Amino acid sequence: MENLKVTMHQLVLDLLIPEKREEALVELSRNRETFPELAPILWYSVGTIAALLQEIVEVYPLLVPPTLNVMTSNKVCNVLALFQCLASHADTRGSFLSAHIPLFLYPFLNTLSNSRPYEYLKLTSLGVIGALVKADDPEVINFLIHTEIIPLCLRIMDRGSELSKTVATFIIQKILYDENGLNYLCQTFDRLHTICSVLNNMVELIKEQPSQRLLKHIVRCFMRISEHTKGKDFLKKYIPAAFKEGTLVTEENTKRWVNSIMNNLGMVLP
Repeated sequence: MENLKVTMHQLVLDLLIPEKREEALVELSRNRETFPELAPILWYSVGTIAALLQEIVEVYPLLVPPTLNVMTSNKVCNVLALFQCLASHADTRGSFLSAHIPLFLYPFLNTLSNSRPYEYLKLTSLGVIGALVKADDPEVINFLIHTEIIPLCLRIMDRGSELSKTVATFIIQKILYDENGLNYLCQTFDRLHTICSVLNNMVELIKEQPSQRLLKHIVRCFMRISEHTKGKDFLKKYIPAAFKEGTLVTEENTKRWVNSIMNNLGMVLP
């Protein structure tokens, strides 16, 4: 155990040396589960976060026009894996938010290219936001709803790969399951219309490209919206036809959630 601590501290110090940074990033990201106290050590080590942010910012010029290669993408993904540690750890999550570090990831979520280097960046960035929302911390949701994360996630849900869509939908689901998040998304007709249009389009696409995992998150989003007064009134007109027909869902838990939605709306499945 003592040797592990020494190794971890040395690798964190190596992040400050440009010639050693790439190897240190690989080793730390690969072994981050082995180092339970990695997040606080990263956060409180002088200059470390600045060095990691430098790696993030240096990639921005490669986003438009898209000139990012796999090697550079992998390097930044290793940085993002360390950010995921900071987002997951109770002792660093609050500081991570207070420093507005999630905002540095939004340019990666905003890329239109679906080529492999950009998809890696997008997916790993979503993983950092996913780690934040998993904490079920109202402060996290309050932070996120006042940033661009909702439109960014909705666009990925509309146009991304299946895996990116799944993580983005999970993030929206977690926002909806927070009371402030639910009230925010159901506050205006425009917000409800935007989110339900994207979810409806996803249901239509799943008819052609089935994915029960993705469908599960979509149904959970609809179920939460149906529990809000404004959301319920809206869904009575905009619920997916596939839910009314009862033919799309095969997994038992998801079927129960669809039944709950229809009960909330005062509708009966055939």
